[in-house]
Amino acid sequence: MTEWIKRLQGYVKIRVWGFAPQRFINLCSNKGVLLWNIEKQDDIYTMCVSLKAFYQLRPIARKTKVRVVISERCGLPFLVPGMLKRKVFFAGFFLTAAFWILSSFFIWDIRVSGNLQVTEDVFLKFLEQEGVHTGMWKSNLDIGELEKQIRRNFPQVTWTSGRLDGVRLFIELKENDMPVPEETVADPKTGRDLVAQYDGVITEMIVRSGVPKVTTGSEVAKGDILVEGRIPIYAEDGTVREYRPVVSDADIRMEHTGTFQAYLPADYIQKQYTGRETKYYFIRFGDIEWRPKAEPGYLQYDSILDTCPVKVLEYLHVPCTLCRITYREYQKTEYSYTTQEAKTVLQKKILDFLESLDEKGVQIISKDVKIETKCAGWTAHGELTLREAAGVLTDSVPEMVEDLRTEDTDGNEE
Repeated sequence: MTEWIKRLQGYVKIRVWGFAPQRFINLCSNKGVLLWNIEKQDDIYTMCVSLKAFYQLRPIARKTKVRVVISERCGLPFLVPGMLKRKVFFAGFFLTAAFWILSSFFIWDIRVSGNLQVTEDVFLKFLEQEGVHTGMWKSNLDIGELEKQIRRNFPQVTWTSGRLDGVRLFIELKENDMPVPEETVADPKTGRDLVAQYDGVITEMIVRSGVPKVTTGSEVAKGDILVEGRIPIYAEDGTVREYRPVVSDADIRMEHTGTFQAYLPADYIQKQYTGRETKYYFIRFGDIEWRPKAEPGYLQYDSILDTCPVKVLEYLHVPCTLCRITYREYQKTEYSYTTQEAKTVLQKKILDFLESLDEKGVQIISKDVKIETKCAGWTAHGELTLREAAGVLTDSVPEMVEDLRTEDTDGNEE
């Protein structure tokens, strides 16, 4: 701390030699002149003295018949005059300070967290429609109104919070992780049935709501009702008085036959790069970029964009990025598959298809897929026996229940 105070006040490093340098040091001490870092080199003494005390050394030097020469100047009083001569430096310093101060009035980064059902791209497009984007004035942002609009436009969002931290806008969301319950009845006069979406055999069935119309082992056709969404209410005489509509709910698995078919043409086009490429550099600041208008001059080419954020500005949350776009020339060359290559490609397609079924929870009981040459190419086709969840909800067909009245033999109503 003392060293910083000395530097702010300024001090000089002096060289002392002559008739009685030791007496010079003693007289300085008697008169209250502070000397430090005193060193002796042969007959010459070096020491440091404050700038204010330096002007008190002249009578002491005359009295002791010594010479005092400044060898080094240190501290702020000596730094500022030198800096004032460098106008370009000062102009750059003040422009930089003005840039940081002005940038602090804008929003340069938007961070969204807690969104699982709503993708970040969808959410950022919504913010853009609401006028919230990078590069906007902080004063134009109404966080309270923005939170209301988020909850109004995204029903799955149950809580939201927005806050400004420097030039960053943080938006935190909390979504409803409970499944949204279906309406008990879509129409008060009808229910909803579970119907089969393909032909097959029922292998498992657990009904929680509705009236089952099939049992385990039943063969059904596409469109058949599996669980009816109307529960009959019986009268005392055993006749159906009315139907109470409900939404059918059941776990049903069905075994059915599926098909697979994929075609691979005999010829294909592949890119061959010539080795010629052109590079351009440009700067992107937020959503604004200064990209060169020049074209590479190639007939066919790929463009590759590399970005590198400016680290100094990144720490200050200012989105400035150095970009490089590379154009690579290529030519299209036609090739033909060999039989082995075609089989490898089609087998890969078959495996990808089976993996996609497995990810959906479909159990593959058996498969019979063949690869054949057909129509100047190769085709893979076959049948698969699958076991998977069945049943889709559809509106029940209302059925009028008439009150039957019997008449006696004389034609009178009972």
